[in-house]
Amino acid sequence: MDTNKKGLIGRIRTLGWGFAAMLFIAGILFWGGFNTAMEWTNREEFCIGCHEMKDNVYQEYRNTIHASNRSGVRATCPDCHVPKAWGPKIVRKIQASNEVLHKILGSIDTPEKFNAKRLELAKHEWDRMKRTDSRECRNCHNYDSFDYAEQGRRSSRMHQTGLNEGKTCIDCHKGIAHQLPQVEQAIGAPKDGATPEEFHPPVQPEEPKPEADKATKG
Repeated sequence: MDTNKKGLIGRIRTLGWGFAAMLFIAGILFWGGFNTAMEWTNREEFCIGCHEMKDNVYQEYRNTIHASNRSGVRATCPDCHVPKAWGPKIVRKIQASNEVLHKILGSIDTPEKFNAKRLELAKHEWDRMKRTDSRECRNCHNYDSFDYAEQGRRSSRMHQTGLNEGKTCIDCHKGIAHQLPQVEQAIGAPKDGATPEEFHPPVQPEEPKPEADKATKG
């Protein structure tokens, strides 16, 4: 039996090294094209390419500190809404296919439709950020790098309290870049809005620690 035809090397020799080289080059071109397309869809210009985003949330974002500030450092749509790590990024891109479907269906193609779904859309994003411990926020902001002495008195106190209670950025900073949904405060006409608890989830009380073993009775 010809042992040269066994295994991968044997198959390559059978097909020829030229064919193998073609496959290798094709793989590089495919990966390059795939990565280029991935990054092309990871731009602010792409995100606001549809009027649903450009006429609604983008207009709100333009008036925030993430869009314009004294240092000129900006956080654009993908910085906050798309993970940087390759695996989570692919998952997020797959999930975004649902957004393409709703673009076709016209689910939020008017300001009225968008505002009617604002709370639902906001909850989806709040939940995602909560699950990931505000991963995209932490690309720029990190508790370990905070200089509390340089922060305002209230900010310093709240950040340290949040750290000690195990909170994550989105627990307190909802609406940092977009208009918040209406809050249902049981005052006046029903608003079908978010409850105060959804904006600021209550801290779960810590379980009482077991008392130290008492000395044996004498």
